[in-house]
Parts: sequence; structure tokens; C-alpha cells
Amino acid sequence: MIAIFDYGAGNLRSVQNTLGELGCEYTLVRDAAGLNAASKIILPGVGHFGQMMRALDELQVRETLLARIGAGVPFLGICLGMQALFERSDEAPEVRGLGLYPGTVQRFPEDARVPHMGWNELEVRPTSRLVRNLSARPYVYFAHSYYVAENPRAAATCTYELKYTAALEADNVYGVQFHPEKSGAVGLRIVSNFLEV
Repeated sequence: MIAIFDYGAGNLRSVQNTLGELGCEYTLVRDAAGLNAASKIILPGVGHFGQMMRALDELQVRETLLARIGAGVPFLGICLGMQALFERSDEAPEVRGLGLYPGTVQRFPEDARVPHMGWNELEVRPTSRLVRNLSARPYVYFAHSYYVAENPRAAATCTYELKYTAALEADNVYGVQFHPEKSGAVGLRIVSNFLEV
């Protein structure tokens, strides 16, 4: 069972539409029991880092999410869903992320025009499972003011003022800063790749 976690905000309908277009069965879940029944988990996210993390804590799913990831369940975090994997974010320094990876999600430099919104190209790591079977520099759709610094888990990078992690891949954990559900055929391919892992 593929579970889309619904924490009460975001782009659920467009993610549902993408899975539907791929002919994939899924369910929306809002609790630990739903996560425990899932064979794959998608955490979409739009809005504010602090608001999302507080919602996850109110739903009491933080530890379950980490346990399921630790058990090897494939996980895909979209936008804020990827940022949540880190310890903190400059957007809400007082709020803890999931802390699966060290580091702080940073705001683009003060002189940068934010949000970074619209189409931009990826520089893809050729060994990636998530962003495979794409052109060398595919375009995808972004909408964000905060970014994950380039790091060894980066499956793809993007440059906007600076180079940063646009897609992340580590064992069963995947994340994308862009919105595959708004990225046309390229986004469909990326989601399909996740469904196949």
C-alpha cells in the first residue's frame, strides 16, 4: 500500500492526480496506524516548516515515521517533506525537524529574489535511481525560499544564486525540493521511478 501522509495542508490533490495518472493505487493516511500499514510513504509539503512539524507532532507520527524509514520502507519527501528530514530550518529555528540527517535548511541569500519559483534545470547524478531515465539536464518546477545545501546524498543539484540539493537519495530515503506533481512528463517519470524502487 502506498500511503500519502495528509497532515492537513498542501498539494495533496496534485500528488493524488499524479499517482492516478500512473495507474497507482494509494491511500491517504493521517495517523501512525496508516503509516505502519504502508509499503511506501510519500510526505508532500507546502507552506511553513514550523507549521508542518507541529502538525506531525500533534498527530503523534514523528517516531513512527522515523521507525518506518529505519525499517527500510521507501520514503519520498516532496519540498517541505524533504526539508523535514534535517535537524532544523532557518524558517523556524525553534522547531525540531525529523533529524534523520544533520544540518539546517537555509534561506537563500538576502539579495536573492524569493521564492525561487518556476522552472529550472537539474544536474543529475548518473547513478541515481530516483532521477534515472531522464535527459542530462531536465527541467522541473520549483517554489521555495529555503534550501538544503549540496551534500553527498544529492541525487541532483540545481543552481539558483548558489548550487543546492534538488533531489536527495540515501538507501530507502528519497527527497525532492521541486514539485514532481507540477513538472509534467519529467515529474511523472520521477514519481514512477520511486514507485519502482
